[in-house]
Amino acid sequence: MSDNVPRRGFISRLGLGISAIIAAPIIGITRSVKNELDKKSTIMKEENPVLYIRPMGFQWETADPFLFCVHHEDKFPKGNDQLGPVASMDGRHMGDDFIIKDGFRMYHGKKVPGFPGHPHRGFETVTVVREGLVDHADSLGAAGRYGNGDVQWMTAGGGVQHSEMFPLLNKDKDNPLELFQIWLNLPKKNKMVKPYFRMLWSDTIPRYTHKDEAGKETEVEVIAGGLHGKNAPAPPPDSWASDPENDVAIWNIKMDAGATWILPKAKAGINRTIYFYQGESLNVQDENISSYNGVGLIPDRDINITNGATESKILVLQGKPINEPVMQYGPFVMNTKEEINQAFEDYHRTQFGGWPWPRPDQVHDRNLGRFALHADGTKEVKS
Repeated sequence: MSDNVPRRGFISRLGLGISAIIAAPIIGITRSVKNELDKKSTIMKEENPVLYIRPMGFQWETADPFLFCVHHEDKFPKGNDQLGPVASMDGRHMGDDFIIKDGFRMYHGKKVPGFPGHPHRGFETVTVVREGLVDHADSLGAAGRYGNGDVQWMTAGGGVQHSEMFPLLNKDKDNPLELFQIWLNLPKKNKMVKPYFRMLWSDTIPRYTHKDEAGKETEVEVIAGGLHGKNAPAPPPDSWASDPENDVAIWNIKMDAGATWILPKAKAGINRTIYFYQGESLNVQDENISSYNGVGLIPDRDINITNGATESKILVLQGKPINEPVMQYGPFVMNTKEEINQAFEDYHRTQFGGWPWPRPDQVHDRNLGRFALHADGTKEVKS
């Protein structure tokens, strides 16, 4: 860490909720979802594979092996010379701005929106950027700029600091941003592996397209797992998703108005949820679903989905549960309270490698395109 870089104390940052996606009751969410699934699996009628329908907020409840998912959607205005918004900051709680005002939030950023350097241990982040750009920097010296369909899959493992800033490159037009950040747990044996990230560039993510009898299309981006012969790029090697037996899938689905499609069955014993995040209405196996609801499903059944009168978008998360204790506090997800305490001690002692960048809210040159610089010096550059 550079001595001349002002940084808030770790504990105070944690109190502000480091990263928009941190929430204290992860263990409660995981257990409540599992208990509900177990109960409803027992009492449900055989003909109804829908386990539950639940409203979605900013942070979406997920089931093991996932920890949660957050949907960021901001209508950022034109950018200034510092890659921040050309807009008044009056009335904002700068440094902790999570209330949408004028269509956007600054999050923990003060000049550029986003999340300045913060630590993680014991899990993975899968950042799926639908629109806009993210500037990455971390304590290993790695960096990148990605977005507009790209995915970054980061294994925090034994500990890493990283920043995730949203540079507003366009000076002559608005800079809308939409992304999901999904937290995927690591099993105990992999919680302390070496940190690592992999880029899944947009042009490497396969897409499966189905046309129904009426000519209406359903398109599926296969971010993790496989679907009808379309196999996603490999996840990081220590990920729970790296073992095909764990049947982890992350699929982003777009359905034409009035389209019909069958979500194919998966293995018994996995957790499967669909998140209806854009559109008007869906019919899922004869259950009418309104927008911004999550639907838990019996996994080993084909699911008939019929879209409503407008284009719809759905995120699917599924996977075999890890079935280990989850102890989470702030940016650390471990198995025991003692391991959480050790994570705090290790971070205070080592800073997980320190911070090699000139500022905690590191952004890259406006003229750079999409790229990834890895800790070993390997560089990927996209046009």
